[in-house]
Amino acid sequence: MESSALVAALLEGDTAVLEAASAGARLATSALALAETSRAIIRARVDGRLTAEHEHAAVVALRTFARRCFILDIDTRVLARVGRRFPVEPIRTLDAMHVATAELLEDSPSLVTIVSRDARVRENAVALGFAVA
Repeated sequence: MESSALVAALLEGDTAVLEAASAGARLATSALALAETSRAIIRARVDGRLTAEHEHAAVVALRTFARRCFILDIDTRVLARVGRRFPVEPIRTLDAMHVATAELLEDSPSLVTIVSRDARVRENAVALGFAVA
């Protein structure tokens, strides 16, 4: 689960994102996705797009989601991969970090579904053999 999908689920009510991710599957996300989503919640509240009540609900939902996930750290292996070419360039650094993190999963790419709303993440995921939702 990549941050664009989490933000869509928590701030835009895109329940299809969470349904696609939770259909009996093991969930994984990166520490980066959790940090980016937390920042998006804060920005939405500061910008007046969320009430305090909705902000609290989004934070609780994010924490609940995080407890259900295997969380991958951003480590030197991820950063080394980010510095190499991706199948579909250009790709922004943080998006590349999400794709690189998924590449470190122990499962074969054909067994992993990347949940993202970002076109470059999705395009690279498909090019690397991942399914996308």
